This record gives sequence, structure tokens and C-alpha cells, in this order.
Amino acid sequence: NKIPAIENLGVTKDLNDTIDLTDNDIRVLGNFPLLRRVRSLLLANNRITRIDPQIAEFIPNLTTLVLTNNNIIEISDLEPLSECKRLQYLSLLDNPVTRKQWYRSWIIWKIPSVRVLDFKRVRDVERKEAKQLFVTAKGEPTSLATSISETVSKTFEPGEGMAAAGGANLPKSNLPTLGMSIEEQAKIRVSIIIYCHILK
Repeated sequence: NKIPAIENLGVTKDLNDTIDLTDNDIRVLGNFPLLRRVRSLLLANNRITRIDPQIAEFIPNLTTLVLTNNNIIEISDLEPLSECKRLQYLSLLDNPVTRKQWYRSWIIWKIPSVRVLDFKRVRDVERKEAKQLFVTAKGEPTSLATSISETVSKTFEPGEGMAAAGGANLPKSNLPTLGMSIEEQAKIRVSIIIYCHILK
């Protein structure tokens, strides 16, 4: 169906162990209700560029995350996953981020619960090497770790910055509202933004 965004998962009433949204048009991994039962998220072949900083709060028992063939660019974009304390199986194959020099080592250091990354088992020697790369003898982040965390993607997503109640942060228009509600006006603005984004 080429779903553009994750929404309305509250209707599942947290009855599923796995949510499969493979082969859609999703751009942000977020907008989840609290789903304590979910263990696996399958989102291969989407257009995800960003991960909600609060994902661990809403899916606290996540153990498997498949993000194969998405658009995550910078290592720091993966920072929210460091709060997923039960995450064991992670796939980011065919994302631009996998071509970054310290990608695998950073994940092994930052998400110590991960046992299999991109279908390769994490070895103890990799854990030791990652710790040496990113932690000083005093237990503080190295300059490399700091540099990576400060490198942020410059990506814009349609609708980003809108207030949850209906787009209050969008620029105001002088055009007549034709009796439309604030929510209806916000939907039209979002549609225009998306259309302009596609034309680029």
C-alpha cells in the first residue's frame, strides 16, 4: 500500500509480537503508542531517514529490528537505538550509514545488547576493539566518539516541526479558510509540502 507514515497502531491493542511494515514509503521510525508486547519490527525497503528519540519508551521490549534498504545516513542518526536495552538482532544493510568508517564498531559499543549485526554475529574481540576506540582509560568518550555524535544529518521531512495538534508551527496563510477547520487546513498544507518535496 506504500504507507507514508506509521500511524493508528493503537488499534492493535498491543496484541502482536511482530509488526511487519516492509515495502512501504515510511520516512520516520516513530509515532508508536506504547507497545509492550512487540519484540520485532520489520521495516525493510522503506525510506526511513530518522529514528524517534523516544522509540525505546514506546517499544521497551524490542529485540529484533530490520531496517534493510532504507536511507539512514549518519552514525549519530542511530543514537536512539542505544536506549533499546533488549535489542539483539539489528540489520541496516543497504543504508548509506553502513559505508561509514566506524559504523559497526560504534553500534557494538553503543548498543552492547546487540548479538547479531547485519546477519554477522558480534565477536568478543570486536567488543574490546570498539571499547578501545570510543572509551578513554578514564571511562570517558574519546574525541572520535564525540565527533561521531556531533555529526548530524541535514535531512528535511515533510511536516517536520508541526505541532501534534494540527500544524501550529506551519507558516500562516492570508488566504480565506473557506470554513475549513484548523485540522483540515493543516492536512492541506502537509499535502502541498509533500507534493513540492516530490517535485524536487
